[in-house]
Amino acid sequence: MLFDVVSYVVQSIRWKLLLTPFARMKYERVARAVFAGLFVNVLFPLRPGELLRSYLVAAAADIKFGRVLGSVGVERLIDLVVATAALAVASLFVELPRRFKTVADTLGVAALVLLAIVVLVILYLEIKLTKNPDLFNEKSKSKRHLPSRWMRALYGLHAMGTAPSFYGAVLFSVLMPFCQVLALWCLMKAYGLPLSFLSVVVVLLVINLGVSLPNAPANVGSYQFFCVLGLSVFQVEKSSAAGFSIFAFLALTLPVVVVGFGAFLRSGLTLGTIREQITHMPSEAQKRPA
Repeated sequence: MLFDVVSYVVQSIRWKLLLTPFARMKYERVARAVFAGLFVNVLFPLRPGELLRSYLVAAAADIKFGRVLGSVGVERLIDLVVATAALAVASLFVELPRRFKTVADTLGVAALVLLAIVVLVILYLEIKLTKNPDLFNEKSKSKRHLPSRWMRALYGLHAMGTAPSFYGAVLFSVLMPFCQVLALWCLMKAYGLPLSFLSVVVVLLVINLGVSLPNAPANVGSYQFFCVLGLSVFQVEKSSAAGFSIFAFLALTLPVVVVGFGAFLRSGLTLGTIREQITHMPSEAQKRPA
């Protein structure tokens, strides 16, 4: 349970590093936003906590909401690449079913193609900036040449991808799933499931990929389904897998609820106003100055 909470602490550090090109924020503010968002995800469906944490950081640091939300997208891209690489390494030492390997190969190709596109875009922008240093200068005297929304989005991507802090963010992106694997591995040891550490890596990847899409509050149902699916790869009895999925879900959710509730209260929000905040946060954030 401690390892799982630490993984979100690591995520907060990573997010702070990604946002460094736009503002130097205190770690406490970023961590509070992350845990408050996790708490809201437990209460509401479709993961509005991602929007909430972006809004809280944008309001606290006076950063455009779109840029903060774009940093969340960069987080997801890094997570996909790290997950694909971890799955490739695990498959070298763990015997996996043929269908599972096919899905893993497809995911790997998709991740590499997406990463290649992002890298090419950043390189293209770097060349453009060399020729025209004022390409993304929003403070230039000629306001008629301010970049469009798409250009501002590309500026944010370029700023994050070329900043020195990006390398630290990548390092913490590896540490974050490592803590999550340790958490799940410890729970399996406590429950009596004799799976190896690399097998747990595969199970966690199945769970994370399964719950990556917005669904029910706290991923209720989907977490259990994909946990059982991941354990079935290693021939774990269905009844034992189902029991463990409930045990793991409760053990990993309760600490997040406790810590997230405290962060939620510190954010100044209440349950009575959270729906209204989530509904209006994009428009409110866009009204803030650049």
